[in-house]
Amino acid sequence: MYNCAHEMLHGHSDPSFARLGQMVLEYDHPLKKLTEEFGPHTKAVSGALLSLHFLFVRRNQGAEQWRSAQLLSLISTPPAMINPANSDTMACEYLSVEVMERWIVIGFLLCHGCLNSNNQCQKLWKLCLQGSLYITLIREDVLQVHKVTEDLFSSLKGYGKRVADIKESKEHVIANSGQFHSQRRQFLRMAVKELETVLADEPGLLGPKALFAFMALSFIRDEVTWLVRHTENVTKTKTPEDYADSNIAELLFLLEEIRALVRKHIKVIQQYHLQYLARFDALVLSDIIQNLSVCPEEESIIMSSFVSTLSSLNLKQVDNGEKFEFSGLRLDWFRLQAYTSVAKAPLHLHENPDLAKVMNLIVFHSRMLDSVENMLVETSDLSTFCFHLRTFEKMFAMTLEEPAMLRYAIAFPLICAHFVHCTHEMCPEEYPHLKNHGLHHCNSFLEELAKQTSNCVLEICAEQRNLSEQLLPKHCATTISKAKNKKTMKQRQTPRKGEPERDKPGAESHRKNRSIVTNMDKLHLNLTELVLAMNHVHSFSVFEHTVFPSEYLNSHLEARLNRAIVWLAGYNATTQEIARPSELLAGVKAYISFIQSLAQFLGTDVSRVIRNALLQQTQPLDSCGEQTLTTLYTNWSVLLLSHCLPSVITFSFTQ
Repeated sequence: MYNCAHEMLHGHSDPSFARLGQMVLEYDHPLKKLTEEFGPHTKAVSGALLSLHFLFVRRNQGAEQWRSAQLLSLISTPPAMINPANSDTMACEYLSVEVMERWIVIGFLLCHGCLNSNNQCQKLWKLCLQGSLYITLIREDVLQVHKVTEDLFSSLKGYGKRVADIKESKEHVIANSGQFHSQRRQFLRMAVKELETVLADEPGLLGPKALFAFMALSFIRDEVTWLVRHTENVTKTKTPEDYADSNIAELLFLLEEIRALVRKHIKVIQQYHLQYLARFDALVLSDIIQNLSVCPEEESIIMSSFVSTLSSLNLKQVDNGEKFEFSGLRLDWFRLQAYTSVAKAPLHLHENPDLAKVMNLIVFHSRMLDSVENMLVETSDLSTFCFHLRTFEKMFAMTLEEPAMLRYAIAFPLICAHFVHCTHEMCPEEYPHLKNHGLHHCNSFLEELAKQTSNCVLEICAEQRNLSEQLLPKHCATTISKAKNKKTMKQRQTPRKGEPERDKPGAESHRKNRSIVTNMDKLHLNLTELVLAMNHVHSFSVFEHTVFPSEYLNSHLEARLNRAIVWLAGYNATTQEIARPSELLAGVKAYISFIQSLAQFLGTDVSRVIRNALLQQTQPLDSCGEQTLTTLYTNWSVLLLSHCLPSVITFSFTQ
C-alpha cells in the first residue's frame, strides 16, 4: 500500500522499498538483531558491568546483614559520630538498585556471549535475576525479566544451562524475594527513624553525615518502587501478604522527613562542604597533581583549574546567599576522564586511582553546594506513583485502616508534589494532564483525612452531649421519686420489669482495670493520630498550587457541625415533634465547649468554625443549602400558631 501510494504520488516506487520489504519478510526478534549489533562491544559492556559487582553484592544484602553492620546508624560508634562519611565511590553509595538491575539485565541480554565464558559475569547475572521479577523500562511499562531472557536464550544454541539458571532464579525470586524485601522495609523503618531523630536533634551532623541522609532516601525509594511494580504485576501468588505492606506509610513519611530536614538545614550542609572543599580537598588534590609521574599540558591545565576554583571558596559566599555553580568543574572532570581513558594516553586514570577517588569526593562535595535539590530528586523521587495510581490509592486505604499508621497518612498528599518530576520540557502537552492527576489525588487524600478527623471530633461531641444530657433536670425525677418512696423501695428488693436501673452521671469514669478500652478512648486515640497528620505541615506545594491542610479540616468541621446542630433539634416532619429549646441549648453548649477545648490541639481556627456555623443557623438555609434551626423552629411555631388561633389547642393550668 505504501509503495503504491508513493508511486501514484511521485510516478516511481520508493528506491528503499525492496530492502524494506525484504526486512518485513525476513523478520527476526528485535533483541536477537540487537545482540548481533552489540557483538563488537561485548568486552567494553561486560567490563563496565563487572565494575558493579562489589557494589551490587553489597547493596543486595538482607536485613540481618544490614542490622549486624549497623547500617545508617550514627550512634553505634559515638566517637566517630562527627567523622565525615566518605567512600571511594561516593556516587555509587546512593545509586538506585533498580538502575543497576536494569543495566545488568539488559547489558547481558545484548552481550550474552560473556555469560558462557566469564564466571564472574555469570555470578553477577544470576544474582541480578534473583532480585526482581520485573524492572521498569519507562513509567508503568515493565520488563518481565525471566520471561524475556528465557525466550531469547531458548532460541540460541549452547544456552541450555543458562535457561536452567533462569528457571532456577525465577523460582528463587517467587519463593524468597517477597519476604526478603518485607524484612528490609521493616529494618529501614527502625533505622531511618533513628537517623531522622538524631539529625533533627543535632542538625549540625548533616554536614559530616550528609551521605547517610541520601543513602537512607535511596534505600527507601528502592524498596517502595520494588513493592509498587511487583504489587501491580504479581497477580497470582501463594503469599499475597508479601506484596502488600500496611505500614508503608511510615516509610513514605520518613522519606519526606529526611527531605524536609535537608531542605531546612541546607546552609549547614553548604557551610560544612565549602570548608571541606577549600581546606582539605584542594590541598589533597594539589599534592596528588604534584606527585604525578606524567602530566600532559592539557590535563595539567584542567587539574590546576580544579585547585584554583576550590581554593577561592570562602564562607562569606554562603552567608551572602550566593548561588554556587560547579557544573563546569564536573564537566571538566568528565573531560579529563575521557582524555585519560583512551588507549595511547600518556596519563592513564587506572594507574592513578588516588586521583579518581579524590575527584569523586570533590564531585559529591560540590553537589552539596549547588545541587542539593537535584540530589533529593535523584535519590528520593517517587513520581512513579503517578503511573500506579490504583496501587497508590490502595496503600492510602490500608493506612486509614491501621490506627497506628494514621499519623503518617499525610505522606500521601505530600508525595503528590513529586508528580511534577514526571514532566519533560520536550512534552509540554503532558503538563496539564499530570498536573490534574497530582492535584486531584492530593485533594482526595486531604479530603478523606479531613473527613475522618471531623467525623471523629463530632462523634466525641455526640458522646459529650450524651453525658451532658444525663445532667438535665428531667432526669432528676426518677431519683427524687426514689428518695421520696425510700421505704417502698426497701420492701421491693428488685425493680419492676421494664424499669432498668439507670447509671448515675459520672459512672462512665469509674473502671476497675485501665486495660479496659472504652469507645471514648478509641475515639480520642484516633483523633490524636489524625490531628498529628493534619498538622504535620502548615502548607506545601503541588505543581504551582499551595495547599493548606488546615483549610480542608475547617471546611469539613464547619459542614459537619452545621448538620450536627440541626440534628440536635430532633425535628420529625411527620409528628411535628421538636426538641425543647433549653435541651437544644444544652446540647449545642456541649458540642461547642468540646470543640473549643481542641483549639490548640486541632491547629485550626476553631472560633471561626464555631462562629460561621452558628451564624449560618440564623439564616433560612446554610452554606450547603440545607435547613437551619431558624427554619425548623419558625415552621414549627407557625404551625403551632395556626392551630392555636382557631382555638384548636386550649391551654389550661394543671392543679
